[in-house]
Amino acid sequence: MAKSIRIGMIGYKFMGKAHSNAYRTLPMFFPGTAKPVMKAICGRDPQGLETAAAQFGWESAETDWRKLVERDDIDLIDINAPSNAHKEIAIAAAKAGKHLFCEKPLALTLADSREMLAAAEEAGVTHMVGFNYRFAPAVLLAKKLVEEGRLGKIHHFRAWFLQDWIVDPNFPLVWRLDKEVAGSGSHGDLGAHLIDLAHFLVGDMEEVIGMSETFVKERPIADSMSGLSAKGSEDAPKGPVTVDDATLFLARFANGALGSFEATRFAPGHRCTNSFEINGSLGSVKFDFERMNELQVYFTSDDADVQGFRRVLATDGAHAYADAWWPAGHTIGYEHTFIHEMVELLDAMENDRQPSPNFHDGVKCQAVLEAVDKSIDDRRWVRIDEM
Repeated sequence: MAKSIRIGMIGYKFMGKAHSNAYRTLPMFFPGTAKPVMKAICGRDPQGLETAAAQFGWESAETDWRKLVERDDIDLIDINAPSNAHKEIAIAAAKAGKHLFCEKPLALTLADSREMLAAAEEAGVTHMVGFNYRFAPAVLLAKKLVEEGRLGKIHHFRAWFLQDWIVDPNFPLVWRLDKEVAGSGSHGDLGAHLIDLAHFLVGDMEEVIGMSETFVKERPIADSMSGLSAKGSEDAPKGPVTVDDATLFLARFANGALGSFEATRFAPGHRCTNSFEINGSLGSVKFDFERMNELQVYFTSDDADVQGFRRVLATDGAHAYADAWWPAGHTIGYEHTFIHEMVELLDAMENDRQPSPNFHDGVKCQAVLEAVDKSIDDRRWVRIDEM
């Protein structure tokens, strides 16, 4: 019988709801995996916390994360609070012997992320970073095709993550637009996912060069905020936007491949266009998260009269995680990437191994993020090993 993992979660809004849903749904579809027990949820607003605890199904609530970390009935600390809180919570939890799950980006800075990794390794605890897009079955199919050599030698990786939720200059100044809280804007929020997918699918990067822009320099102060939404008034006092609205960069991979990356929140019509294309000597693949169950696949070995990209629907038993869900052709959604992520985490804990991606991957991503920032400041190519 699978063992139980007792969870304490810090954060209860966008990611808190996604994680809670994953913990609640997982036992129904993955009964052989360790069972998540939702012991306690933590947040600063008692009223909002009480509502979330009841709605999401948590047994208890704490308004002080320090008390949560010290509780004897907690095995795993799930951190999905804003980025500026990650380091302090993770290090304290590791010292208390708790296993760790932390949303991306791992920390505000590369130095902080390295301290988090060191603390987790010194404590000997399981640690995972939240790059959920790895866990879409279509992305895992792309990984399989690359690993098996079916695309040949990889020449190009191009990726773009396009959103439009802050195009309106009167959209309020939410925490994601404050560098002290978020660390960076589209670069660390959206670009981090692209960087991790590149590492996962193609390999390490050697050097980068980038550019960025903040198109709206000031915004009205928000009255309230939740997830990617906020309330405020046009005549509210304004505060400075201290992060990037868009960042683009080029990369050279250690295996000789070339990469291009674009992350922006100023692409009208794009709600969540998280896409990549990989070109190899024997074929190519294309992925767009807005059609997350599909992978476009092309092989040069096809006969000339039928060459072209084919649509592969990654929903039958030949694809990762698919046999746990519905009959072939019955698609899954965004929430399932988190469920698969938690399957990997709980299986790793049960079998005394580190999950993938873990804090090492979070540090590696942070190194690229900061190398791009340095390249923008210095207006030059920057090697990752400089960081």
